[in-house]
Amino acid sequence: MALRFADGALWALDQRRLPWREVELELRSAQEVVAAVKGLSIRGAPLIGVAAAYGVAIELERDPQTLERACAMLAGARPTGVNLARAVARVETAAVRAPPGRAAALALAEARAIHDEEEAASALIARHGADELAGRRRILTHCNTGALAAPGRGTALAVIAELADRGELEMAVVAESRPLLQGARLTVYELRRLGIAHELIVDGAAAGLIASGQIDAVVVGCDRVAANGDVANKVGTYAHALAAAAAGIPFVVAGPTSTIDPDCPSGADIVVEERDGEEVRTAVFGPDGASGPLTVPGTPCRNPAFDVTPAALVTALVTERGVVRPARGGALNAFHDIHVKR
Repeated sequence: MALRFADGALWALDQRRLPWREVELELRSAQEVVAAVKGLSIRGAPLIGVAAAYGVAIELERDPQTLERACAMLAGARPTGVNLARAVARVETAAVRAPPGRAAALALAEARAIHDEEEAASALIARHGADELAGRRRILTHCNTGALAAPGRGTALAVIAELADRGELEMAVVAESRPLLQGARLTVYELRRLGIAHELIVDGAAAGLIASGQIDAVVVGCDRVAANGDVANKVGTYAHALAAAAAGIPFVVAGPTSTIDPDCPSGADIVVEERDGEEVRTAVFGPDGASGPLTVPGTPCRNPAFDVTPAALVTALVTERGVVRPARGGALNAFHDIHVKR
């Protein structure tokens, strides 16, 4: 379990140490949750939303006067994924509306509700996505979108797992996902635990395999879907979408309706997080967590954590409420309206 709330604390599997060690972090303040999210101990758009929701509740239990500061700190931990700010806003609203002395309890209840909703969404995404990709036996995926990224089975990786359960999957092909290797470290770790056949490739090999007919479909997760259907996801996703379009194979995005942002007109309006260039200059080697240089020390680096795939390249958006084809415009707003009115 990537994330759980128990004994007044948030317990998170430290994803920086995977796949070599399984270590839980004990988080007892909003500041500690922020540090875990920024440092990628907790990651994945739905999961960091849930973590931030619990972070607000934990902080209110410590000091009821810190609501505004805690919410601002948590909502700003990572800018690209919309789930984070939305979950914080929901818990903040519950706390503000609470009777005297009940803010922390009602904030925790709202955080638990968000957690439950995302877990239920995961199961439905798996089913809808597997239906969408029926007959596609070799599936390429990028980054990590399983139980380490979202409550329950995950998003895109949940679709792959459901295909495997149905006996319809021949091979999951995993792009390594530089620079932090979420595919190589985390997706392979999950697939091994699930007993699903898989192959790891370097990111640069994907387009060639797609072009040669060795990939039947691409399925990825998402961190934010703009109102026009443009999709922000882990950097490298756009390249897979271009290759899929050139080869005429499906490029499917899987994510809960909580990632749809009707207030964001297009992908041009999505803030793409730029992370420390040191992540590009160095790599982690082995279970001791030691790092080493990959290039000349001090080399100037750009490190955008995400890129934006235009809606025109998205074959379908799979959500817990069904599949949008093509994934743009009014249909997205209808899905989001249903979600927020729940």
